[in-house]
Amino acid sequence: MIPPLPATSVPAVSRDAVLMEAAQKLEATFLAEMLQSAGLGQTSEAFGGGAGEEQFSSFLIQEQALSIVKGGGIGLAQSLFDALKERTND
Repeated sequence: MIPPLPATSVPAVSRDAVLMEAAQKLEATFLAEMLQSAGLGQTSEAFGGGAGEEQFSSFLIQEQALSIVKGGGIGLAQSLFDALKERTND
């Protein structure tokens, strides 16, 4: 169990920004896993980028997931932010 952040150590605006950034990273990680499960980043037999493409495709998927989140995402980040904020206010 993660202890709540002390309310007096960080200004509320800064704390909210940190919580939102963490929530967005979590949503991006979730989306990256979903994109990878959907087959994004699998090498095509026609182009075959070799070992380099296989090794770096995860970076591309992560950046695409971050772009989705920055564009509004699926709403998971806001839900996570609300839960984290509620937890820090305890």
